[in-house]
Amino acid sequence: MAGGFEVPRLPWRERLAERLARCVAGLAIFGTGISLQMTAGLGSPPWDVFHQGVSERTGVSVGRVIIATGLGLMVLWVPLRQRPGIGTVLNAVVIGLVADAVLAVLETPSAPAARIGMLVVGILLTGVGTGLYIGSALGPGPRDGLMTGIAARGPSIRLARTVIEVTVLAIGWRLGGTLGVGTLLFAVSIGPLAQWCLPRLSLAARD
Repeated sequence: MAGGFEVPRLPWRERLAERLARCVAGLAIFGTGISLQMTAGLGSPPWDVFHQGVSERTGVSVGRVIIATGLGLMVLWVPLRQRPGIGTVLNAVVIGLVADAVLAVLETPSAPAARIGMLVVGILLTGVGTGLYIGSALGPGPRDGLMTGIAARGPSIRLARTVIEVTVLAIGWRLGGTLGVGTLLFAVSIGPLAQWCLPRLSLAARD
């Protein structure tokens, strides 16, 4: 439920081809969005500060770190009794593959205005991507499942999300990830963007 909108629950085979296409497209757009934010150099989303930091310390590409992190988080779902969907696995893999591909061709602009524009476009794309992949109703992403699994054991969703994101942000920053005004802008804008995009990009909007 987001702002009064409930993500549709569908039998997994219903409209599967369409849902897969929408999910993959949304994840690709999301991956492009976070890549733009990272390249702008003004501060990455909290999880991507972590991904960048691990990449800096290990020499492994950011995309591969994203994939490894997503798959690792799915292992943590087992004791939390969370059930992954097709979209969960796609989330763990597609975003990382797209991030590596996009980061390989992007360069940080020298002009401050261009960097700000890249950051803003990146944040907008993550909102659109979120609306598409969540609206496909193929299962939550690995990070979302961790949050809801913890919340099911007592803490509120808000508290679980805050603790998780502050923790990965702090670890990522210590490892060398990019923390800045873009991190704050993403944190305060992604919720409203997702709330606006979900009812417009989900399957329910086309029924």
